[in-house]
Amino acid sequence: MDYSQMAPADVRALIRKGEITGPTTGMCSGYAQGNLVVLPRALAWDFLLFCQRNPKACPLLEVADAGERTFAAFGRGSDIATDIPRYRVYEHGKLTGEYTDVTKFFEQRGDLVSFLIGCSFSFESELLEAGVPVRQIEEGVNVPMYNTSIACTPAGVFSGNMVVSMRPIPHALVPMAVAITAGMPRVHGMPVQIGAPEAIGIRDLAHPDYGDPVTIRPGEVPVFWPCGVTPQAVVMHSKPEFCITHAPGHMFLTDVKNVQLKY
Repeated sequence: MDYSQMAPADVRALIRKGEITGPTTGMCSGYAQGNLVVLPRALAWDFLLFCQRNPKACPLLEVADAGERTFAAFGRGSDIATDIPRYRVYEHGKLTGEYTDVTKFFEQRGDLVSFLIGCSFSFESELLEAGVPVRQIEEGVNVPMYNTSIACTPAGVFSGNMVVSMRPIPHALVPMAVAITAGMPRVHGMPVQIGAPEAIGIRDLAHPDYGDPVTIRPGEVPVFWPCGVTPQAVVMHSKPEFCITHAPGHMFLTDVKNVQLKY
C-alpha cells in the first residue's frame, strides 16, 4: 500500500493496530518524522543537555512530561508506546529486545520521559520535490546509517560518537541538496561530510551499521547527514540502566509539516 499520501494520524492508527511494522521512509509525504528516546526521569536532565550540546545529531523537537505517553504538540492524540512500528529496549547499554508495543515498560516504571528528535526522513520530500533522488525510497529499503569517528560533546553520563545517514546524490545536484537541507536545521540540517567516508571513519559503504545498503551509481557522490540513531550509539557507549528508542528507520510520524521546521 502507498502510505505517502495518507495523514499521519491515520498511519499512526494502523501502526497502533500492528498493521505496519516496517520502516517509515516515504510515508506521509510533507510531514515531519521523529526519532524517539525514552529514559527514566533521573537521566532526563543529562540527556536534555546532551541534545542542546549536539543539535546537529540530536535536534530536539518535543519533550513529554514524566510518565506522559503523548507528544501533544507534534502528534495530538498519539500514544508514544504504540505508535512507532518497532522499538528497541536497552538495559545497561545492551539491546535486550525489539517490540511493536512498549506499553508494559511505561506502566511498570511510571516516570519515563520521552524525547522527540528531528529525523532526516523529513527533508526527503523536499529533496524529491526539487528533483534530487532519494535512493532508499526508490529501492524500497531502509536508509543506510553508519557509525563515525565524529565525537559528540558529552553531557553528564552521556557521551559517544555521531551516527550518519547516507544518500547517493548526482554530483551536479549536491549543491542543491546541501542548500535544501541547510534550511532545515531542526531535522539535522546540512551534511557533515561529502564524498570521503574514510575521513569520518567509515570503511565500507556496502555494509552499513544500521539500515540497508543502497546502489551508488556512476557520477554519484555519497553524502552524509547527522542521524537520529546517534542516541542509540550513545546509549550503547554510556550504558544507562534503561532506555527505549525507535528501531533504526522506524519513526514517529508527526502532524507537523516539514515547511514548519524550516528557518
